[in-house]
Amino acid sequence: MFEAVAERIVAEHEALVLPEIVDRDVRLPSLPGKADALVGMRRSGKTWRVLQHLRDVERAGVPRTHTLFVNLEDERLRGADVAIFGALVDAAFRRDPSAASGPFWLLLDEVQAIAGWESFVRRMLDTRSVRVVIAGSSAKLLSREVATSLRGRSLATEILPFSLREALRYVGWAVPARWPPPARGRAELERAVVRYLTVGGFPEVQPLDPALRRRVLQEYVDVTLFRDVVERHGATNVVALRRLVTHLLRSPAGKLSVNKLYNHFRSQGIGVAKDALHEYVGHLEDASFVFTVPLETHSERRRAVHPRKAYLVDPGLAHVAAFDALTTRRGHLLENAVYLELRRRGAAVTYHVSETGSEVDFVARHPDGGVDLIQVSADLDSEETIAREARGLGDAAPAYPKARLLVVTMTTAGTMPVGRRKAAIVPAWRFLLEE
Repeated sequence: MFEAVAERIVAEHEALVLPEIVDRDVRLPSLPGKADALVGMRRSGKTWRVLQHLRDVERAGVPRTHTLFVNLEDERLRGADVAIFGALVDAAFRRDPSAASGPFWLLLDEVQAIAGWESFVRRMLDTRSVRVVIAGSSAKLLSREVATSLRGRSLATEILPFSLREALRYVGWAVPARWPPPARGRAELERAVVRYLTVGGFPEVQPLDPALRRRVLQEYVDVTLFRDVVERHGATNVVALRRLVTHLLRSPAGKLSVNKLYNHFRSQGIGVAKDALHEYVGHLEDASFVFTVPLETHSERRRAVHPRKAYLVDPGLAHVAAFDALTTRRGHLLENAVYLELRRRGAAVTYHVSETGSEVDFVARHPDGGVDLIQVSADLDSEETIAREARGLGDAAPAYPKARLLVVTMTTAGTMPVGRRKAAIVPAWRFLLEE
């Protein structure tokens, strides 16, 4: 029944004209014998990253007939079972028999639409010279589920919304080739940071006016809530779930205490079990809507006393719940952006609270073994603010004698004394853009 459809899809792929693609900086491992699985929140750019990979392998000399990109939510495939995969590959090999000897790139978008895809991918990796890239809805393709389904035959790559560098690339702004850039260039980059904290990094909303952008982002929130939490996990207390999401949107980079939320909801007449709130936070993390960061400690008691910090997948989402977010939460939005950049760089992140109660926003351990202690402050316009940031770094520094000490601000650059050491004060554009 689907053989003719498979033939048409293969023919259409050969004639496919790739759209203009904004290069994403995230790299795919592409190890032989392992599938690349792209995971992340809806609308963050997974499909476009798959198409970028198709373009890149073609530029490397792979002919179009040795590749096949298929969106498995194509309405012509509705009702198909796992046999459609074999029909598609066989159709490609009939059109170009040399493709069967490989390497042949199979790029499957919305792979979760066909039940049994996992067994087919494993077979391709085991029996043919086929390289596989898969992407799909966050509701049905979580990184841990991919690892389980493919039994160690995959590597998951997280796709986040645009970084500042990628957002600049989208609008055609050139990242400075030399550091530091001239004064005019710095002013433009400072404005770019403000725009990034306002617009965020979701590709679709980049060219939209503020009102339409907010409507689209609200739709992202609603789809995540209903498709990725209510439908997927069977969450029944939609009122409490909505209030939790609103709280997260209004509190980027905030402390997330389920106990306090539980008591607050009860005082508002919203009945919800404490365990259910814990589950809802976990479901939102599964959907890559929010990320939580624990306290740096080996003590379970201290960990229980200090809540996790919660960061949105994109700073633009904060404007869904608060029109004045940039005015009232500028420092928190900047901290959220810094966290996302650390995540893109592969850092393991915690936050530090000293015995005296002073805090460091991030303890970032990088893949190369380096450690950063990072404070984030929108500005350093008062002695009180300077003293607070220095105190946090000074109290934590003895435990991390080789760590870099950093303070990220909106515009200020320089150094700050921290005991016998110095912290570098780095403007946001430089931290977010420098390799």
